[in-house]
Amino acid sequence: MSNRTFTRTLSTAAVGALLLVSGIPAAHASHRGEIENVIGLPNGFQPEGITIGKRGTAYVGSLADGDIYVFDARSGEEIRTLEGPGTPSVGLKIDDGRLFIAGGATGEARVIDATTGRLLQNYTLSEDPTFVNDVVVTRDAAWFTDSQRAQLYKLPLGPSGALPEPDAIEVLPLSGDWVQGAGFNANGIAETPDRQALLVIQSSTGILFRVEPETGVATVVDLGGVVLTNGDGLLVAGRTLYVVQNQLNTVAVIRLDKAGTGGTLIDQLSDPAFEVPTTIAKFRKALYLPNARFGTPPTPETTYSVVRIER
Repeated sequence: MSNRTFTRTLSTAAVGALLLVSGIPAAHASHRGEIENVIGLPNGFQPEGITIGKRGTAYVGSLADGDIYVFDARSGEEIRTLEGPGTPSVGLKIDDGRLFIAGGATGEARVIDATTGRLLQNYTLSEDPTFVNDVVVTRDAAWFTDSQRAQLYKLPLGPSGALPEPDAIEVLPLSGDWVQGAGFNANGIAETPDRQALLVIQSSTGILFRVEPETGVATVVDLGGVVLTNGDGLLVAGRTLYVVQNQLNTVAVIRLDKAGTGGTLIDQLSDPAFEVPTTIAKFRKALYLPNARFGTPPTPETTYSVVRIER
């Protein structure tokens, strides 16, 4: 086993207790009486975004230098590290063997080959002070959030998902119910269950919005008064929306209507191993969340991990 991978193994009784606390049925525990649920990352890595391919290959981006750590979601074992450009990798998504990566304060986005790390295209989304935070890939575009500016960036995809030229980026101003505030604003992004619109969480207010992709009109999603404080990464699986609440070490689980106009909070997940998780990915019946450890001074020796919880 790689020295970059470690696991926490629990007894059957401990697993059952942990799953009950997390609101997860104990029946999902391993039949062998143990569960491996903490996957080590390289020291000093500073993770933020995570995405997992259909065959269980997982990718985690580094805020430190943009490296992409690749591991097997089933075993936690390291596969390889794709060398970054020396600038941050923030949110990322995989699609057709390509990684779409948000570049944070650089104002850039890049697309790389998920196997080799070869740069396929680089895009300058904004030359103004900005923070390109997260990304979702739809049938015809990749959409990026900007946490400092009230706008989204659209990377239109051509036939068979062809990448556009570097100057083809479209800027979509946010309007309607959207009110830009101080601090981090637009953060995590996902598609509605019917794939007709976008969901965007505003971290500074904890409000979830449904955004029309043609107009940028944002409407508050009716959650019955629930506020998603410190909302970060989003994941939609069917009609279930997972919202990572980073500083709260919590994942809110929401049952959405098909159009994403309203929803009900049905669960709140946590885990003793959470240390400010930021984003979330799913493989089979498990959720994977990287611990960003914001508030812990980053050093070359600081330890980081991905937490896996059965769902």
